[in-house]
Amino acid sequence: MNQARLKYISAMLIFGSVGLFVRYIPLPSSGIALGRGIIGCLFLLLMMFILRKRISFKRVRADLIILILSGAAIGINWIFLFEAYRYTTIANATICYYLAPVIVVFLSPFILKEKLTFIKVCCILAAITGIILITGIGEEQGANDLKGIIYGLGAALFYASVIILNKFFRHVTDFERTVIQLFFASASLLPYVALTYPSDGQAIEITGVILLLTVGIIHTGFAYFLYFSGLNALKGQTAALLSYIDPLTAIILSTVILSEKMGILQVVGGFLILGGTMLNEIFSEKKPKDMSF
Repeated sequence: MNQARLKYISAMLIFGSVGLFVRYIPLPSSGIALGRGIIGCLFLLLMMFILRKRISFKRVRADLIILILSGAAIGINWIFLFEAYRYTTIANATICYYLAPVIVVFLSPFILKEKLTFIKVCCILAAITGIILITGIGEEQGANDLKGIIYGLGAALFYASVIILNKFFRHVTDFERTVIQLFFASASLLPYVALTYPSDGQAIEITGVILLLTVGIIHTGFAYFLYFSGLNALKGQTAALLSYIDPLTAIILSTVILSEKMGILQVVGGFLILGGTMLNEIFSEKKPKDMSF
């Protein structure tokens, strides 16, 4: 296995385990999202210093509006995703999150003026069928599960907006884009957290601090460093296929470690969503959409 593929697979494995850590951080989802953004941004800045990379403020100014909007969308996306982890299974939350590329496919004819092909239509129909099955049609679904699924769909919607906005970048590099987006994600979350954080909130214990640092350093900063180090050296279809290690890891960890079970309808629904998304990525002949935030 070559070095680029090993780095990319390692990044996907790390991304796939984030829900397991978030589940046990005793903070509101907005607080976890803010901590993740700040710590991840600082780690990547440190890596840039070590590697003697510099941010070009000329390039950043040229793409500033898109960076601000996409950064804010990432922050909101994290809040919804972390709330989904709390209310439903990690598997359900992750699968709903992976609807983001399908939402982009649906919107692309209107926003990006891209042609809606037969394959793309099939992917959309498969995803719609999949989400109907995941919501447990014909099975009794708990109120918390439904609430978590709605949060997961909200996360997918905001991440779809990030994917679309990323298509309009013309100047910044991938590494610059990630660092600045994390900065603006944190900046946009800070006033919200300050206004909504419980006044009687207890101080986070050492275990929570360690988990939050792990999510910020390992699942954000280090994982993105591996992600971009491997991505640019891989073919588009290879990267698209390997990116599905992320949701599969989440589903396996959810089942093995947390003993979270999926009914037969949820399994079929997940297969339809992930399978449809994968087919679209393969036939697009492009690098996979950044499904790693």
